[in-house]
Parts: sequence; structure tokens; C-alpha cells
Amino acid sequence: MALRAALLKSIWYAFTSLDTEDSGKVSKSQLKVLSHNLHSVLRIPHDPAALERHFSDDDDGPVSSQGYMPYLNQFILDKVTEGTFVKEEVDELCWTLCSKKNYHPADDQLLTNQDALRLWCLFNFLADDRYPLTLVPEEVEYLLRKLSAVLPVELSCVELEECVSQECVSPSQECVSVWSFLHLVNRSAVSRGVDADSFSLAVEKVYREVVGNVLKEGYLWKKGHLRRNWTERWFCLKPGSFSYYVSEDARDCRGVIEMDHNCCVEVLPDRDGKRCMFCVKTLNKTFEISAPDSRQRQEWITGRWSLHEELKCIRREQRAERERRRVLRVEETRRLKELQEEREEQQVELQLLKEAQKQSRESLQREEQRRRSQHEEMQNTLKRQLQEAQEARENLRAEVAVRDLEAEHQQRRIRELEDLHQRLQEALQLQIRARQEEETYRYTQTRLLAEEEEKVKSLLALQEEQEEQILQTEREKQELKLEMERKCQALEEAQGQLDKVRASRRRVDQDIAAAQRKLRQASTSVKHWNVQMNRLMHPIGPGERRASSGNLLAPPVRIPSVSESESRPPEKQTIKQNSLDCGESSSAENMDCGNTENSEPTDV
Repeated sequence: MALRAALLKSIWYAFTSLDTEDSGKVSKSQLKVLSHNLHSVLRIPHDPAALERHFSDDDDGPVSSQGYMPYLNQFILDKVTEGTFVKEEVDELCWTLCSKKNYHPADDQLLTNQDALRLWCLFNFLADDRYPLTLVPEEVEYLLRKLSAVLPVELSCVELEECVSQECVSPSQECVSVWSFLHLVNRSAVSRGVDADSFSLAVEKVYREVVGNVLKEGYLWKKGHLRRNWTERWFCLKPGSFSYYVSEDARDCRGVIEMDHNCCVEVLPDRDGKRCMFCVKTLNKTFEISAPDSRQRQEWITGRWSLHEELKCIRREQRAERERRRVLRVEETRRLKELQEEREEQQVELQLLKEAQKQSRESLQREEQRRRSQHEEMQNTLKRQLQEAQEARENLRAEVAVRDLEAEHQQRRIRELEDLHQRLQEALQLQIRARQEEETYRYTQTRLLAEEEEKVKSLLALQEEQEEQILQTEREKQELKLEMERKCQALEEAQGQLDKVRASRRRVDQDIAAAQRKLRQASTSVKHWNVQMNRLMHPIGPGERRASSGNLLAPPVRIPSVSESESRPPEKQTIKQNSLDCGESSSAENMDCGNTENSEPTDV
């Protein structure tokens, strides 16, 4: 999966470089050239008609990246085998395509094309698997620090904020594109006065360390297995392998030590005039090695595993954790704000309730004052009546008993009125509390209704989203079913065409066999007629005919006598036999040869 993701990053740059109009689509002819080049550098068999068959249902227009991805996955990436190709060749091909369109070096350019290619590979290695590919400022600073650790001067990260503010891809997240990153590195190196050769060596070292997984390189002394002498070799330590070469150009590899679970490293005491020794033990051999000092020996012993991939994953997880915490803080702030607003609303409602309670209290106080005034008026009236009764007591002694009865009656009535007044006050307090409880219940009921309404709305929204997802799934199923039917139909048509080709091939084979038979019969007929011609060209009579007038240059022929003819029959028979053999051995050319032999005169 890591190799596939790395290849996809490089191929994405190549695809976007072919999009000259920035429309997100590339023509089929350009995709054919790109696919052919990818097949070549990835060392996989190429089918030129696969692209046409894959996009046979589309029109003649350009193809988008989403349309090219199924072909890329099925016919290229699924066939890639790790170890059968060179990843640097793929990167160089994609860099050549994308740099012509997007990379425009300045006049004071310090970076060479090779340095820019390696920085581009480092950028792709550290970039997240999100397109368009960008790099967060933390990773840019990490890469600049790696370069600074190798260079004699330290590169500045002051321009980083300015570059991010000018070249940010998305306003929500500050990221840097690869072209802005290259200009940033070049500007930082030029401002610090870094030498071009030193910077190229630094870029190469960081590239080999990060992308090439070279943990450590350097010269060490190695003891031979046969001659048992010490030889200085250039060693290269990678995760899982320990190689040594004749020189530091790493061209003549003298051996590779597999650093697996069957391998162990031990520290050896100084001997044979060598110090800081250690040995690498495998199942078959033991390699004795001497380092310049103990610090380098410790670095060679401990540096067996690459941490760049793990550190990259850790940094990604930390960024994701920071982003998650930021989102949680934003969500918590939003919730606190909502709670604050809700609390303010509750305070406003509480203030309104207090004002209403205050108004009710004032109204109750006014009612109480009115009732007190009535009671006081009634008491004053009773007092006046008592005074009048006392005044009239002296005059109305006779009516004392009646007045006493009336007084008792009035007193009972007063007590009843006081009891009634007390009950009315209690009923008023109960009514006030009931109204307050009713207002509280009504507010609680209103809030619950609002919450239920919000829940109903969210449930309806979720139901609509589920229905849309179900419809989308059904549409995708229909599209997949149609695509399978089309592919089956295309397969049946291809099978029918193959059967027709096989039938036509059988018919052609039969025709060729018949032609060969006819040719053999014609050759036999030619031989037969050659024999007949040779027989016909021999003289019939006992002597030769005189040359005709048309052949004046022919030599004179003498007719032998009967005795001479009878005395030399074997020679004549031998000439006939030679002419017969010459006619049977060849065609037209041999026939001419036979005629020539037969036409020679025979002197008797």
C-alpha cells in the first residue's frame, strides 16, 4: 500500500501536467502516451488497445482523473511488483512532465534540476495522501532543519509564514504546494550564501536518508574470509541490509549482508592492530569490521532500523490529534456560547417573572390596603355605633337586653368576617402559588415541546439523508449491473470474432495445402514434358540434317555411313542417356543444357 500511494502521488503530478487548460480532463491520445511510458518504466506488459476498450462507452472527449483511475488501478498499479522496477525512473518521468509546466526557475536559481527532482521526491514522501498534494508548515520546517543539519550554515524559516500566507492552498488550513516549497528553499539558500555544490551534496544526503532509507554510510575496515587481510570498504546501512562497495561511488558491490532475525551484532576487543571492532554474525558467515572510533561504532551498531516512516506517521497522528482537539475546543466554545445564550434567555425570563411577581405583589398590597381600609371603616363604624350605644344606654335602659343581643350578634358577625377575611387571604396565597407553579409548568412544557420539535426535525433530516443514500446505492447497483452486462456482451463479441478468425485460418491452411499439391503436380508435369522434349530433340535418321538457311553459322554436319554407324553405337547411346538424365534433374535451365549437349556434332 505504501508503494502504491507513492506511485499515485507521482502519477498525479504527471496527469495534472497534461491538463493544459486546467479543466481537470486530459485527452485520450495524451493518456495513451502516458500509459505507455508508465508500462515501460514499471516493467509490465503493455496492451495498446486496453485504453480504447476501457473507454469504449465514452465519447471522443477528454477523460477526467476520476475516469482514468479505474484504468490506472486495473491495468497498471495492480500489475506492479515491487523489486522489478526502479522507483527513481518513475519519479524522473513524472518530474519531467510536470516541471515543464509548473516549475519556472528564477534568474538567481541555485537549485539544479537534479536537486529540484530530489526535493520534489522528499515533498511527496512527507505529503499527506490528500489531493491536491500539499505540505503542512511543520513538515516544511522539519525538512529545512534536516538540510540545515547537513549544511555548514543554517537555513532560515522566517520566510515560511510569508510563503504560507501567499501560497496557501485552502483558506481553512495553511498548506504549501511543492512549487512554493522549491522557491522557498532556493530563496533561503541564496539568502544565506550557500555554495551550489555543498547544497547539492546536502540534498543528496537527505534524499538518500529519507527516501532511499540509507541509515548510515562511510568507510570501514573489513577482514577478508580467504586471505584474512584487512581492506577498507565503503559501507551502506539500510533497513534489512548491510552492503559494502569498493569506493564511495557505490558501483562495484562486493557483498550484501541480510540484517534479518538470524543476524546479530557483537562488539569485539581490539586485536591485530585494529581498534573499535565489531562483528556481524549470520547463519553462514561472520564479518569482522573495524570503525574509526567508538562513537561511530555505536552508530553503526544501533542504526539498524529506519525511523523516518514511523516519525512521519507519528507527526501525522499528532497533527490529527491537534486538529481533533481544536475541533473539540471549537465545539466546546460553541456549546458554551449556546449555554451562555440560553442562560441569558433564562435570566431574561426570570427577570420577567420577577417583574410579574412584583406587579402581582403590588396588586395584592393594593388589594390588602383596600381591604384594610374597608375593615378600618367598618371598625370606625362599629366604634361610632358603640359610642352611640353607650350614649343611648343611659337613655335606653329599657332596650339594654335587645341591644346586648344585637351587640352579640354583631360581634359574631365580626368574627365570621374576620374568619372569612383570613380564609380569603389563605386562598389568595394558594392562588398566587398555583399561578406561579402554573407559569413554571407552562415554561417547562414549552421548552420540552421545542426540544421535541428539534428532535423531530433532526430525525426527519436523518430519514431524508438515509433515503438519499438508499437511492444513490440503488443507482450505483444499476450502473454496475449495466457495466457488467456491457462487459459480458463485449466478451461474447470478442469470442465470436476469435472463432471467425480461427475458421478463416483453417480455410487458409486448406487453401495453402491445395496450392502446394497443385505446385507439386505442376513440377511433376514440367519434369515429364522436359523428358519428352529431350527425347524429341534427338536425331531420327542415321545421319544429321544439313543446316537450314536461317542458321548459316552452324558447323557442317557429315552424315556417317551405315558401317560407321554400326561400328559406334555405344557412344551414341551414352549421349542419349546423358541428355535424358539432364532433362529429368532440372526444369527449364536443365532443358537448355540437354539441348546444348544434343546439338553438338559428332565426328565419325
